[in-house]
Parts: sequence; C-alpha cells; structure tokens
Amino acid sequence: MYGRLTGRRLPFLNKAPEEGLKVSALCGGRNGLYLEGSICGIPCLMLVDTGANVTLVRTDLAQKLKGNFIYTAPNISLKTATGEKAEIHGKLDAAIECGSRKFQHKIYVADITDPCILGLDFLQKFNFMVDLEKNEIRTGGEEIPLFSARAEDSKLCSVLAKEKTIIAARSECLIQGVPEASGKFRYAVTDFPSQVSQKGVLVAATLVDLKKEAIPVRVLNLDHKPKTIDKEAVIATCEPVVDIVARPQGLSESLRLPSILENLEGLNKEQRTAVKELLQEFQNLFSTSDSDVGRCNMTQHRINTGNHPPIKQYPRRLPLAKKEEAERLVKEMVDNGIIEESSGPWASPIVLVKKKEGSTRFCVDYRKLNEITIKDSYPLPRIDDTLDALNGSQWFSTLDLKSGYWQVEIQPEDKEKTAFNTGQGLWQFKVMPFGLCNAPATFERLMETVLRGLTSEACLVYLDDIIIVGRTFQEHLNNIRKVFQRLQKANLKLSPKKCRFFRKEVSYLGHIISADGVKTDSEKTKAVVDWPRPETVHDLRSFLGLCTYYRRFVRNFSAIARPLHKLTEARSNFNWTEECEKSFNSLKQALITSPVLTYPRTDKEFILDTDASNEGIGAVLSQKIGNEECVIVYFSKSLGKPERNYCVTRKELLAIVKSIEHFHHYLYGRTFLLRTDHASLRWLLNFREPEGQIARWIQRLQEYDFEIQHRKGTSHGNADALSRRPCKESCKHCTNAEKRFGMETDISVKVLTTEDAWSSSEVQKAQLKNPAIKPILERKLNSEDRPSWQ
Repeated sequence: MYGRLTGRRLPFLNKAPEEGLKVSALCGGRNGLYLEGSICGIPCLMLVDTGANVTLVRTDLAQKLKGNFIYTAPNISLKTATGEKAEIHGKLDAAIECGSRKFQHKIYVADITDPCILGLDFLQKFNFMVDLEKNEIRTGGEEIPLFSARAEDSKLCSVLAKEKTIIAARSECLIQGVPEASGKFRYAVTDFPSQVSQKGVLVAATLVDLKKEAIPVRVLNLDHKPKTIDKEAVIATCEPVVDIVARPQGLSESLRLPSILENLEGLNKEQRTAVKELLQEFQNLFSTSDSDVGRCNMTQHRINTGNHPPIKQYPRRLPLAKKEEAERLVKEMVDNGIIEESSGPWASPIVLVKKKEGSTRFCVDYRKLNEITIKDSYPLPRIDDTLDALNGSQWFSTLDLKSGYWQVEIQPEDKEKTAFNTGQGLWQFKVMPFGLCNAPATFERLMETVLRGLTSEACLVYLDDIIIVGRTFQEHLNNIRKVFQRLQKANLKLSPKKCRFFRKEVSYLGHIISADGVKTDSEKTKAVVDWPRPETVHDLRSFLGLCTYYRRFVRNFSAIARPLHKLTEARSNFNWTEECEKSFNSLKQALITSPVLTYPRTDKEFILDTDASNEGIGAVLSQKIGNEECVIVYFSKSLGKPERNYCVTRKELLAIVKSIEHFHHYLYGRTFLLRTDHASLRWLLNFREPEGQIARWIQRLQEYDFEIQHRKGTSHGNADALSRRPCKESCKHCTNAEKRFGMETDISVKVLTTEDAWSSSEVQKAQLKNPAIKPILERKLNSEDRPSWQ
C-alpha cells in the first residue's frame, strides 16, 4: 500500500504479520489523506496511513518539541527500496491532539518528508475508524474531517524529458525523465500535466527507484499520428515514498484472529466461515485494547442529590511512590477521555488499590456522595421470567461489554459531583465511574433501551449479562447480527475475551442453560452436596447446626437425624454406621430440594448471612417467603494458608466480600440485608482512610446497596455451619490451625459471644477501671484544650 486508503475501515485482525513485513508509506501529495492536529502543542498536518506499522515524526519537527528523546535502539528499521537504511534518531512519548481529543503515544523520529505519519499502531490503539464515503475519521464519537494536501504544500516535483522523443501512433514507449528534486528515495509517478494529456498522451502511474540521474516513464500515444515530446518538457509529476520495515517485539498489537474464533466447537467448515464473516463485518464492535472503550449516545447517568449542599472531602495523604502512580493514572485517564479538569465545589478522596498481579487500580471513595443520592428505583427483570423465556432454544451466545460503565456518559450538570482530588488538582469524570449507587439502574435502563423489541425473540438482558438465543444455527446467526446492529448503533463496545459464541450450553444467572432446558447450577448446592462425611464430633455438630436451622422445612426431621444426634452424646464412641450414612445423605438431599431451596423472587428482599471460622468461610443467600426464610443458594470456601493467619475481624470481612462477589448476579443493583454475628463489622461502611487490602475490599463493595445487621451467634447457625465445613481430606493446614488455636474436636468455637456489643458509655466505664488508661482519660476529660471538631 503506497499511502492509499483502500477500504472504509481499518483492516480486521485476521492475519499475523511476517517478520520484517515491508509497508510503504506515501509522504505527501494528492494520494494521501491528512488531518489537522498537533504534537506537543505544535500544529502540523498528519498523514493517515494504514500501511505504516508505526507512527513517525519528522526530525526537524521533533527537535522543536518539548519532549525528551529516548536514545535507545528501537525495534524498527527504516530503509529505502534500494536497501539503504535511514537513521532513526530515537523515540519520544508525545501528546498527540486530533480534533478535541488528546492521546499519549510513543512515536519514532526519522527523516521522512511529511511532518507526521499516523501509523496503524496509533489508529488501532485509539480505535480510529476511516470513512472514505464521508471523507472523515472517527474516534470516541467525534468526527474529524480528512482532506488531500495541496500539491504546492507537498513534496511533488516535475519530471522533465531528458531527450527529445517521437512516439509512434497508437503505441507505448519508455521516456527517460529527470526529476527536478533529488534525494535517496523511491519515486512514485502519480500524475501527468494537463497539457500532455490534451495532446492525446497518457502517462502510466508507476513506482520507480532512483538509481541513476534519470527515471523511466511509460508514455502512451492514443492519437493516430506520431507525437513529439521536446527535451525538458514536463511529462509527469512524482513524489518520494519511504518504506517502513516494522519488526515488532511481539504480536500483542499484530493482526491475528480473535480468540473467539479459535474456540468454536461443534461447527462445520461452512458454519465457521459464516461466523467469521459476521465478526469481520462487525469488527469495530470489538475492543482492541484497554483504551478502546465505546461512548454510548443513548443515555446519560444522573446523580440526583436534591437540595443537599456539595460535599467536599480533603485528599488523603499518599506516600511519594503512590503520588507518582496517582499522577500517572490520572494522566492516562485524561489521554483516554475518561476524566477532565474540574472547578466545582464537590470533592471525594481517592484510594489506590493494589491488584493481585501488582498493578494499581484507581478508585474514588463515593460513600458520602452515595449517602445523599436519591436512589433510582428502576425495576430489574425477574430472574424466573427471564429463564422461562429461554425454553426451546438450541444455540446460545453470551456477550460482555468492555468496561461497561465507562461507555456511559455523565449528565453535564452532574459531572462536578464525581470530582476527586489527588492533592495535585481537581478532576471530574466524563463517564460513569465505578462506585456510584445508581449505576446499576442506569445500566439496566440503557441495555433495555438499546435492545428493546429484541428481548423476546433474539436475546435477554439482565444488567450487564446479555444472552443471545436461537432454535437453529441460521436463526442464531441472524439474532446475533440484530444485537450487533443495536450495539453498534448505540456506539457500545464488546470485550472479545469475555464473549462466548455458538455454545450448546452456557452458565447464565446462576443456572445452566442448554437445549434440554434450565437447570440449577451445581455451584449453588455444591457446598452441601460435597459435604464430606464427618470424621469427628466437631465435624458432625457443624453439619447438624446447618440442618437444625432449616429443620422446620424437613418432615420428620427428628427421626431422620436421630442416628447422628446419638453420636454427639457424651461418652459415646464415634462409630459411623450404615444407618448414620443413610441419615447423613437424607439430610443433605433435604437441604437442596424444595421447600428448603427455592427460586428467587424479585419482589422480596435478599438476606445474606455470612460467617467465618479458622477453617473456612460460609454464606447462605435466602428470602423471607411468608413467615419463613427459604434458601436460594449456599456458598462455602476453605481458607488458604495465608488467610488462616488473618485476625478474626479480617476473616469475617473476607467472608462478606467473597460471598457478595459469589452472589453478584442476585445482589447487584438491589438493596439487601447483610447479617453477621461479628458486631465490629458494623463500622465497615464508615471506615476512615482505608488502605491496602481493606481499601480494596471496600472498593469492591461500593457498587452494592446493603444494610449491615448484627445478630447473636446462636441465631447464626446456617452460615456458621458452612464456614466450619471440614476439608474433604485432612490437610496439614487444618491440623496446624487446630493445634495453633487450641481447638478441641468436641467443642464448637463461636467467633463472638452471644452478648450484644458494648455501648460507648460501657466502654468508658471499663476504661476508667483500667489503671493504665484511667490517668490519660481523666486528663483528656478535664483538659481545657479541646480539639477544633468538638
């Protein structure tokens, strides 16, 4: 490709480049399309070239920039068609402005003819889409006009005839031409002057190398008479072309088939071809990088705080290393169009959370803002109605949006409410950030609007979970096309890694969906079904604690459980009999069938009970139907070695976080009751200046709307039993934990006593009785120097 844009959009990721792939970039002239922009604040014309693997800036322009060169040997070579290498002077991290958007990108500095060449690396990274019909390029919902550079502004030069030449009638010949410009470039003969064509002489567009003083020009005489070309007559125009040979370090940005095409099982060759063509048609619907996020044009998020005055919280102190990291993340979000500077009265503090893989997640603590926000009561669909609509389908596909929240804009008047301060400035979100209480309702409203009219025939949507169905392959293919068209119209982007296409069985909303119908996901009952046979009285009492909690749902419970209760009696040998095994299995079956286990109802509040022990964490999600609590899902998880070393409070908090994440599709977007037997966890929502792991956990919980309620340990037997479910096989961690904490096998250790939490006055009285604390407290109470906040 010699700088010509040959298609409407950028090529689909369908072929990996070969090492040393040669790509020619046209530098100047009428064959190139340009846009007006700037590099580090300096205006310049930029050639849009999908044939260049990398982005380049001309040396003289780079010398004027404020950026610093990185004088390392870049993994790219620049050479002419004759094999002569051109020097690359380095690379720099430059701020490139196109239209109203700014981007941060690494560009190479070399001796090229245009001021700047925007290569495929830049165009793909920031999701530029070229539209030749409208002569524009689009990114982030903005349309930027393209134009051809004028000949007088480019590097066009005339080609003169070296000698006088006579061209026979209706024949072709090669004329030696001399370009007016010189240089070690490959030349493209791209045009011919009007005075030549008027004489019935045409010049062919060719690509030639400058090896000698003259270049060959193919000339055709269309007339029935001979034509004479005088010496030094202008016979053509030409322009230099630079060859870019890109040798990328890896294939992370290379052209390749998406992974979704590599995981299509059960499809024949024709079906795979049809799927590939469909995905190629909607290639721009899939995100190509973390910065490639769509911007929806159908709704905006509102933050309704009524007449409440603005809330301004001061920034929290950050260590120097974290300050630098915060500045880097802010700069990255600015470059990607996520945030902008703010001058409003609102401000929330930030929290930097370290991910498991070592990277940093930028979070804003919106707890104070959420407290005063009027809640959006937009209804969520009933899960049972949603599942009923799937009957009769044979094919299934699930879709996942790329950073879904960031694809929804904030209403202009509410942007200032999302403001956060880092100590180095005040910024506000242009898109919906994570942590806002009404974000789920906005997202559900958006998805139902986008897919309205399709939900009964082609797809179902529940918050960010989209499933597409079909009774036949062709019907399913057509339904996917319809959904793609709607998403594309709304300017939404999909994450290709998380999409699943043309499956016979998928997991959706905690259920397994297949051609055979809807069945309960085994994960819902796994904690009970996989409960190992008790080996000790301690194990047996934990299991009976769970059964006893739901005994009112089990007919003849006392008779069924009698053999097991006998084993717990004092002075009784632990002898597991066939009768005990039968009783054990009968009780397990009773716990995972109706009426103990039931389907969720959207008109009832969810109740989440969590608990933790030295062995594991457990939870039960239930709803109150009438006067009874019915189980929706069980959850249990053994603790790893590091987690066993947590303090009691941290273990209880871990149980809350893991349980809420596990029941995400039930609890997300709804108000629910969280019950725990650990009274100190009531401070969770009001924890000041969280750091590290606590900050990460609190940030995860910000998206959920719940009330924490403490209840006595004696009333918390369901979750407590699941947290104490023994490992299937004895392990050294369990054994070491029992020895470390002095646990006896016939004692059920409770996390907390059954007494209620102390009041502040009771704490003060106890402190006054303590000889170490009493003098300090008395001095504090009697001192005239009072803190400013009292």
